[in-house]
Amino acid sequence: MQRNFPVTIIACVLIFLFAYTAFSKLNEHELFYSQLRKMPWISGWAVFISWFVPFLELVTVFLLLFTWSKPYGLYSAVILLSVFTFFIIAMVLFNKNLPCSCGGVMAELSWKQHIFLNLFFLLLSLTGIINLKQKIV
Repeated sequence: MQRNFPVTIIACVLIFLFAYTAFSKLNEHELFYSQLRKMPWISGWAVFISWFVPFLELVTVFLLLFTWSKPYGLYSAVILLSVFTFFIIAMVLFNKNLPCSCGGVMAELSWKQHIFLNLFFLLLSLTGIINLKQKIV
């Protein structure tokens, strides 16, 4: 089976993104959890979300690592990034004073920057799916 170089590069970028964000959330779990508790709509689910989101991010990393599972990893990335982006947009529209539940460098971004960054990675993930479907080598 020939390698699809653009998809490999996209997968590597997404692996870095999701591994970084998952480990940041797990490394600063108490902070991540406490910030989730302050968010309207999800505060009652903060314990579950604080463990489930990094778990899903790590599953996505795992899926992106292997040729056989890369398409599933790309679809998982699209789903996660879409949910995160729509959630952030909704939260910003309805509540201007939100705590950032991101870890590491991501916490330094404004909400607008975060939305644009998510949209960039979402488009990158969609590009990977399109490249896989077209079987570009």
